[in-house]
Amino acid sequence: MSAEPTVPRGFEVAVPAPRAPAPRRLRSPGEGRLWHVLEELAGMVDLGLRAMRTAVTPPYSWTGEFLREAYLTLVRCLIPVTISTLAFGFGNAGVQPNNLLNIFGSVDRSGAFLVAASVREFAPWVNAMVLAGVAGTAICADLGARKARDELDALAVMGVDAVRSLVVPRFLALGVVTALMNMVAVLSGILGALFATVVVFQEPAAGFVSTFTSNFSLPDLLGSAIKCSLFGFIIAVVCCYKGMTVRGGPEGVGRAVNQAVVIAFAGIWVVNFMFTALLLGAFPETGNLH
Repeated sequence: MSAEPTVPRGFEVAVPAPRAPAPRRLRSPGEGRLWHVLEELAGMVDLGLRAMRTAVTPPYSWTGEFLREAYLTLVRCLIPVTISTLAFGFGNAGVQPNNLLNIFGSVDRSGAFLVAASVREFAPWVNAMVLAGVAGTAICADLGARKARDELDALAVMGVDAVRSLVVPRFLALGVVTALMNMVAVLSGILGALFATVVVFQEPAAGFVSTFTSNFSLPDLLGSAIKCSLFGFIIAVVCCYKGMTVRGGPEGVGRAVNQAVVIAFAGIWVVNFMFTALLLGAFPETGNLH
């Protein structure tokens, strides 16, 4: 048997001992949810910026789809917005404030209160909530079903920009139609409050109409339209993002629709508070009730 070769003294090679792998830092459930929320928020902001940039750069191939989506949104939301604001105007802007004014014998001054409540606050808010629940869910379900059927991947393979062909038409349609529907919401709310004043409290319509313009101002009307357009853009971005990132097949589409509505509602509340605060700060005279 041959002896094993020996290494001459001074030429030994030190073999390092294997190092134990560093322990991985595990995120807590709360931290993981926070990162997921931040990731989705960043994705929505990125999608909104891409939609705005694509909307103003040629080619404008989205015009036909924009008209179609605007028409569908108008048809789907006209009756729900009218009924909702009519009932809200009758109860919250008609019966409740008139109960208080009736104590002081000033029910005929309810028109002055209504213009501030309707034009500035409840008409845009109800309008946006209805559009988020009707048009927003339809958009999210449509894009989510396309994602589940791999249609979005097929568009990418064919070189079709999904943002230009799918997101931009819905983004612009909701922004425009929400502002138009705000006029319907304001008129319906006024009719509901007028009905409560004349029928329930037996006050003549002349007093309601004569005080209506005492608190009406152009910043209120323009601010209401601009705020509704912002609401529409928020609804479109949220619902398009959730629809285009669906996972889990049909069940995932249902979850995405529910999440999109909740996120859109939260965004509407935050923007409504911030916009109203900025409006009152920029035009202090709108905060004075006459």
